[in-house]
Amino acid sequence: MRTTLLSRRSSLLGVVAAAVGLSVAAVTLPGAAGAAPRPPVRPTIVLEHGAFADASGWDGVVRRLERAGYPVVAAANPLRGPATDAAYLRSVVGHIDGPVVLVGHSYGGTVISQAAQGLEDKVKALVYIAAFLPDTGESSLGLTNKFPGSTLGDAITSVNYTLPDGAQGADVYIEQEKFRHQFAADVPADKARLMAAGQRPVAAAALEEKSTKAAWKTIPSWSLVTTEDLNIPVAAQRFMSARAHARTTEIDASHAVAVSRPGAVARVVENAARTVR
Repeated sequence: MRTTLLSRRSSLLGVVAAAVGLSVAAVTLPGAAGAAPRPPVRPTIVLEHGAFADASGWDGVVRRLERAGYPVVAAANPLRGPATDAAYLRSVVGHIDGPVVLVGHSYGGTVISQAAQGLEDKVKALVYIAAFLPDTGESSLGLTNKFPGSTLGDAITSVNYTLPDGAQGADVYIEQEKFRHQFAADVPADKARLMAAGQRPVAAAALEEKSTKAAWKTIPSWSLVTTEDLNIPVAAQRFMSARAHARTTEIDASHAVAVSRPGAVARVVENAARTVR
């Protein structure tokens, strides 16, 4: 009798152990039925500001992207020239683990176009926000002047400075009293005044320096075209976006669309980010 009970007990334990083993296998074996789905990839969004601005212009966009679960870096742009600025941005991207979506506003588009070349394994999408998409051999100023509509030339002033080697350089600003009309017409006056006071100048030479790379030829691109833009003519934005075969959205907004319409900008960036696998 004792032997029979022990035998039955051993058999029962064996059945339980086998069931547990099967249960564990069902959970852990790759591709098994009922396995938990892998979470979607969340690329890091790197935002590159343009001339006459700084990284704070992305604040409203950053808040929305972070709420959506994306890690975000709003990088500083030296605004010294495409080659210099792209090298700096590449160093920022190099310190980020995982896939990246690069977003450029205005002259920042020139920078991301150059910085992303050769980083196709890491940079999975380019997003241009009221931005330049230059081809090799083109400059930001040349593309601006290619089409009518920009009044930037009437709103800027330059300040000369001396470099350590004695050479002369020039920084370009938008005159503060003209800043809102020129750059941020749909931004509240108080905010536009702060933006004008804190604007970052761009080296005059940076706007004339020709691009040597065009990453939009090899990396999928998105573009937000601003139809009320007085810095980059809307015709220029449409031409560059079409040439790059960018997925394009148009919006009635000023050049400072990231400040005036951060929700619209964030949606375009998220559309690009969702394609990253």
